Amino acid sequence: MTVYRNESAADGTRSLKGLLADWRAASTSPAVPAPPDYDGPDVFLTHLTEKTSEVTPGAGFVARLRSTSDGHPYIGKAITNGASLILAQRSPLELDLDVPEAVAYLQVADSAETLSWLAAAWEGFPSRQLLTIGITGTDGKTSTANILFEILNRAGIKTGLLSTVRAVIGGQDEPLALHVTTPEAPVVQRHLRRMVDAGLTHCILESTSHGLAQFRVASVEFDAAVVTNITHEHLDYHGSYEAYFGAKATLFQNLSAGAWDAAASAPHKRAFQKTAVLNRDDDSYAKLQGIPAPARLSYGLDQPADVTGSAISFAADRTRFTLHIGQEAVEISSLLVGKFNIYNMLAAAAMAHQLGLPPAVIKHGLEAVTSIDGRMQRINRGQPFLTIVDFAHTPNALKKAIEAARGMTEGRTIALFGSAGKRDVEKRKLMAEISAQEADLTILTAEDPRTERLEDILEMMAGACREQGAVEGEQFWRIPDRGQAIYFALTLARPQDLLLICGKGHEQSMCFDVTEYPWDDREATRTAIDAFLQDAPMPDLGLPTFQR
Repeated sequence: MTVYRNESAADGTRSLKGLLADWRAASTSPAVPAPPDYDGPDVFLTHLTEKTSEVTPGAGFVARLRSTSDGHPYIGKAITNGASLILAQRSPLELDLDVPEAVAYLQVADSAETLSWLAAAWEGFPSRQLLTIGITGTDGKTSTANILFEILNRAGIKTGLLSTVRAVIGGQDEPLALHVTTPEAPVVQRHLRRMVDAGLTHCILESTSHGLAQFRVASVEFDAAVVTNITHEHLDYHGSYEAYFGAKATLFQNLSAGAWDAAASAPHKRAFQKTAVLNRDDDSYAKLQGIPAPARLSYGLDQPADVTGSAISFAADRTRFTLHIGQEAVEISSLLVGKFNIYNMLAAAAMAHQLGLPPAVIKHGLEAVTSIDGRMQRINRGQPFLTIVDFAHTPNALKKAIEAARGMTEGRTIALFGSAGKRDVEKRKLMAEISAQEADLTILTAEDPRTERLEDILEMMAGACREQGAVEGEQFWRIPDRGQAIYFALTLARPQDLLLICGKGHEQSMCFDVTEYPWDDREATRTAIDAFLQDAPMPDLGLPTFQR
């Protein structure tokens, strides 16, 4: 079996020409683009980076063109700091640069795409050895990835996980960077290499629209693609729903783009038929079904599907349903709540079924999932009402979270959330409208305002509430400090009510201007409840919005 690996020199460096040669050796099918032609000096690289602060002698500096930044003006500084390679989209002449002879300058059509393939070559194309499952969608990606991870591990399949929340490799659980989506290509490939070296055979890789559009996973050989749903999100970046959908669709297009050299893949990859797993009830189904795939599997509740559920019942602490896979059925009792989590479980079950796991094994894995960090996570400190923290930060996710809350309590639902600055503006109105329509009470507060005025964000959301007939001070409130907003919401709650705190979930910081302040909704909620139960004021949790 051919294994591409550009062996490092004794000092750990990699040869640029060696990387390009390994990339060319891997490009034996239309699925793998050919590397750029290069006849300049060979250089030995210590690492690849797009940050001049990380450039040390021997580094490869990548000049990225992003929607809000351009790395090309920093090439001169990178050279001064000792870069041995410049990867750029503009020529030295155009930039008025004098490039030393000892520095390799590689001009390409897209530096992000080239970085992705160089990173894969650097690590020896590790996805060739892993049966790799990509999971994409607007909402539910992380939950579905974690559920599937639990099923496969409980079944004895050596599986790694790389999600927006964490990486799990060989039993080691590692948090990822703040506000991360899919990590950059070198990080993805480094984690995949570690999975291979740890003896894993399967990988679950959460694939965001940003990650797909920016080629972060372009050099990953996917064997399966799973979609949760595709709704309104990230239009600030993609510009339109069509472009956003197109980014998601690339994960499925990669399945039919032509197999890589089959002889170079691990046996368990060669034995698996590439598969698309689609949500039969989502609007994305019709379009994604039109993308050719060697195998296709559907799941859903409302339309006929390969994997479905029936006899659904919800309680405050448990969801029960019958899981149907083909002609077999098993009863599921899950601690995950809400209809949307049934969809997540169905998606994971469909993928597990395609991997050959029997329904009884799938049932065991589904019922082993007790909770997912920041996803409908109960916070109980002895208060006489339910308090739940959820990551819902899109209109669709907020609507589903409120619907789930309605099924968990006979009392009122109080929704608390914000909307991020420098992101999709339209969803601010949509989320406020949904809460005004669906929740009994709404608290509007901060959620990463970044360089925008928080007052402006809250006013836009308040306006949307008013348009739905809600009265400020009666059905909705604006409280800028998130900690004080949580505390205030507790004072509104009665026994049997449910307080739903949305938008941050598992995240560990909140951004004001350009500063990331430490923040965890779960810890903030525990602190607020403790203070509330002791009839003490809400303590200052360190945000610049705190009012004494």
